[in-house]
Amino acid sequence: MRRPPLQTLIALVLTAVWGLGLGIMNLHGDIPFVDGAEATLTNLRDTIGGSRQPPDIVTIVAIDDETSRVAGHYPLPRATLAKVVDAIAALGPKAIALDMLLIDPGDEAGDAALEQSLKRTNAVLAAAGIFPESRQRVADDSKEPLARVPSALQFLEPQERFAGAASTGVVNVQTDKTGTPRFVPMLFRSGERIEPSFSMRVVSAATGEQPVVISDRIKIGGHSVYTDTGYLMPLSFYGPRGTIRTLSASAALSGQLPEAAIRDHIVVIGATVTGGGDVFPTPFDPVLPGVEVISTSITHLIARDGLIRDHGIRYIDLYFAVGMPLIIVGLLAWRRNTIGLIMALCAILAWLGINISAFKHGFWLSAALPIAATVPPALLFGAAQIWLGRRQAGRLAAQSERLQRIQAPGLAEHLARDPAFLAEPVHQEAAVVFIDINGFTGLSETIGPTAVRELLNGFYHLVDEEVTASGGAITSFMGDGAMILFGLPQPKRTDPANAARCCIHLAGRMRSWLATLPEETASRIGFKIGAHFGTIVASRLGDGGRQQITATGDTVNVASRLMEVAASNGAEIAISDDLLLSAGSDSAPYIEGRLDGPIDTSLRGRAGSLTVWLWHSRV
Repeated sequence: MRRPPLQTLIALVLTAVWGLGLGIMNLHGDIPFVDGAEATLTNLRDTIGGSRQPPDIVTIVAIDDETSRVAGHYPLPRATLAKVVDAIAALGPKAIALDMLLIDPGDEAGDAALEQSLKRTNAVLAAAGIFPESRQRVADDSKEPLARVPSALQFLEPQERFAGAASTGVVNVQTDKTGTPRFVPMLFRSGERIEPSFSMRVVSAATGEQPVVISDRIKIGGHSVYTDTGYLMPLSFYGPRGTIRTLSASAALSGQLPEAAIRDHIVVIGATVTGGGDVFPTPFDPVLPGVEVISTSITHLIARDGLIRDHGIRYIDLYFAVGMPLIIVGLLAWRRNTIGLIMALCAILAWLGINISAFKHGFWLSAALPIAATVPPALLFGAAQIWLGRRQAGRLAAQSERLQRIQAPGLAEHLARDPAFLAEPVHQEAAVVFIDINGFTGLSETIGPTAVRELLNGFYHLVDEEVTASGGAITSFMGDGAMILFGLPQPKRTDPANAARCCIHLAGRMRSWLATLPEETASRIGFKIGAHFGTIVASRLGDGGRQQITATGDTVNVASRLMEVAASNGAEIAISDDLLLSAGSDSAPYIEGRLDGPIDTSLRGRAGSLTVWLWHSRV
């Protein structure tokens, strides 16, 4: 396999470090800048899961608008509340939980009546903790589990006469960034004092089992309730208000409570009266009564059907926080195209399916943490890839420009479109033109390297202009000469005529150029041109490191030798009869000088003779 480039390895290491850092932070509690997203995504997953039927464990007796109307007063007088408790107790509930704060004294008769009612039944009263902020954040990094429970400034507790008649528990819940009650703390502390939650106290009263606090869970009787950091129990709502069976307290006052809904059930008494204020937004209901929130937590404790989010789940979150971004960045690095994006999308959809399925089955894996771990590295890596790609494109463009300065533009463009161009030799018809400066070697020995460079630059420039204008391709500059082909990348019918035109124009440009040189230079040099048409072998020569497009064969040799024929006969151009015949009438407009011939001449190193035409300018 191909070794990944250094920047990819660096990106993967930094991605792993980022995900690991977030995962470790998440092990010690929620991450503030991730909380909001996790709250929204949790509500979304609740909504996707839909409502469900709660276990038949809890019945709510609501102090609602009808109860307030019958009683003629809200809050209910203590004597009226005592009648409600007595009516419920008469039907044999497992426990009665009063989700209301009885911290202020009422009239003596009413308080006495309520005290006696509480003593006659198995009742639990609500206390409340006062916290420095609305959310009881757990931030203590101590290894002692009880040191990490929510810490209150103080507890608001029922009057002593009521507290002596019933047990008490702290009723606070913990909301997330959206205001949804997401956790119910099982334990609270104020200084050195530890108090159980209202929900846990109710369950203990109903079952007769005392809770046992273990490192990451609460054990009640024969089963354990797994909790999050700080002994927080996650809530999973069953549906909108009324999903947990709710009866009006007015039915208790009128003696119309259904016995089947009360006997052997936990009964929670709480306010749902309009304007009472004890409501919370949830995924299913924007104003779910607080008594139903508490009833949900009590049901979870007994039925064990709530969400599990404990230390083990947070370790799974850590694995996803490291693994997800590594997979996405690795896929983007491995396949930097549509396939890579599709594979990354498939990985994201697979994770999303796992996350939603786990949530549906009661395991609360974080959704926001893997997103927070994945999105920044993926965006940064993508941006870096785009930047590097643009830099590479710039370099390739510069290289292409330099290539076109050396290689014929037409051939360079064709190579870019077809990398296999001339990978195998090709036999085809082409016109070959050679041009050379006479006397250059002797001149270069006397004028110095700087003057030689300037002289050759001028020569190369004019040859390049004329060849490009004529549709030819310069296969190579050879010191003081050049080899030109007409027939690449594809042969054309006009190649011979274009070659003849190029020869005439080159001769005119060379005369003009020589006229601009100093007399002592111009007098010592001249030029000669040879052109022939026939079959060539076009190919790419060289190894994998460097290759050059060139042509070989007898046609090339003949064209080169025709320069000698031109020089020996005092002509500027020697053109083979084959080229003129192939050009036909197309070449007539360009033969403006004196064309002598045809003459039969022998060529050095070649048997037989060749019919040649000699061209002289009219000057």
